[in-house]
Amino acid sequence: MKMKICLVGEAAVGKTSLIRRFVLDDFDDKYIQTLGTKVSKKELTMTHPFGGGELKIDMTIWDIMGQKGFRELLKEAYFYGAKGIIAVCDVTRKSTLDDLDDWIEGVYSVTGKVPIQFLANKVDLKDKAEFGETEMLQATRAYDSPSAFTSAKTGESVEPGFQSLAERVAKERLTKSPSDE
Repeated sequence: MKMKICLVGEAAVGKTSLIRRFVLDDFDDKYIQTLGTKVSKKELTMTHPFGGGELKIDMTIWDIMGQKGFRELLKEAYFYGAKGIIAVCDVTRKSTLDDLDDWIEGVYSVTGKVPIQFLANKVDLKDKAEFGETEMLQATRAYDSPSAFTSAKTGESVEPGFQSLAERVAKERLTKSPSDE
């Protein structure tokens, strides 16, 4: 099964670092702003949601620069065909959690409702955190979506975050008839 996943969130929340950790199991703490869009791929194998063995997932992961003006300019092309969203915020900046609503609505305006996984990144900087579980639950409740606190630096909860979204997208796509796609 092929699936396109888009990472959304403000600049410098760690979208590129999360992808790098997930795809390459690597981390580089030099900040390099994403210019335009970067596409990565990873193959996953998971248990078929309805039994019957394994399901192979060919995940295409789209990383977009976090500037709002760019999002408006290219959202149609960037979000078109996305089957899921990873909404990323930075625990050291509460504003990045608040801004996710705008990002998600931008995706929904192109794709309709698709599964979302919220990732609050940079938990390795706990001492600088501006929000915690309570605020995260409040933000995710409106979308009936799970969340995880991650660290691209240490790898904490990165793999399970992506895996959780892949499982929910696969289950949703397998329950829809082909004419729904």
